[in-house]
Amino acid sequence: MKTHSLLMPLDMHLHLRDGEMLQNVAKLTSYTFSGAVIMPNLVPPVKTKEQVLAYKERIMSACGMEIQEDEFDEIFEEEGLSGGDFEPLMTIFYDNYDEDYLDDIRDEIFGIKLYPAGITTNSEGGVASFDVETMRPTLEAMARMDIPLLVHGETDGFVMDREAEFMSVYELLAMNFPDLKIVMEHITTKAAVDMLDKYPNLYATITVQHLLITLDEVAGGMLQPHLFCKPIAKRPEDREALLNVALNAHPKVMFGSDSAPHPQHAKESCGCAAGVFTAPIALQVLCELFDKHGRLDNLQSFVSDNAQSIYGICPEFKEVTLVEQPFKVPAKYGEVVPMYAGETIGWSIEDVL
Repeated sequence: MKTHSLLMPLDMHLHLRDGEMLQNVAKLTSYTFSGAVIMPNLVPPVKTKEQVLAYKERIMSACGMEIQEDEFDEIFEEEGLSGGDFEPLMTIFYDNYDEDYLDDIRDEIFGIKLYPAGITTNSEGGVASFDVETMRPTLEAMARMDIPLLVHGETDGFVMDREAEFMSVYELLAMNFPDLKIVMEHITTKAAVDMLDKYPNLYATITVQHLLITLDEVAGGMLQPHLFCKPIAKRPEDREALLNVALNAHPKVMFGSDSAPHPQHAKESCGCAAGVFTAPIALQVLCELFDKHGRLDNLQSFVSDNAQSIYGICPEFKEVTLVEQPFKVPAKYGEVVPMYAGETIGWSIEDVL
């Protein structure tokens, strides 16, 4: 029976929500991942130092880990170890912050997430106009402080063209702020893949679902609400471009699940919420996919090594062993329906150390 081990898996784009939903989904990520970049689009959005610290504490509590600053740090310093086995990498919602504000919050955040206004869940307070001079003080300060800019890259145009239309904004940002690390989040198009090698300061995350599906799986037959997300899945040639860079361990590409839990009633409704819930099956599905293409040895780079190199981070140690053994995906996790609910996938989690 084939097995495969992954060291320090990282999810570089994750939604955990808050309240009861946070309590229900957090451990599904913390069990198998060493860390995850946490999205700030709560209601209200996470913008202040106090909000960051409070949200992080709620996440750690939901994962079964309490933050005990002084005593915790002292114990682990004596032993030469880093604390805990899952690290929430916190972000704040983009605004035109001044340098003093960023300097005060720098040590508490991993990056800043930029949403175009109204383009996805809870993004109404996002950027309405990409005016370089208005944004310049904030973005130049971020570059000096080595704070990455994480971007949901879509316009409000025709849904299939939104990401491709946003490429001009990426070019504008990359050219004007060459020292700023810019991450194109959850890319879905060949156009975005082509941008990777055009500018040295552009990077990307890719989800599980966009490596597997096209718009045909979402709406080609009966509508599949649990496969609907933003950016929406695109054409076969787009999926092939994403697969090519992921399977071949392109050094500027990282795994980011964009796992986005919504209660079943919010997905199976006329106002279907955008988001695919993949947190509990992401590593198993990726193992199956990479193995199918004969690229299992490259999965480590996609789910951890590239992110470590790009960001200069050293995650909490964790070794996840997967086995080529059928796993029937539960119909629901709490009130959330996962991708492949009720279906059987080819790989399972065998052990986590």
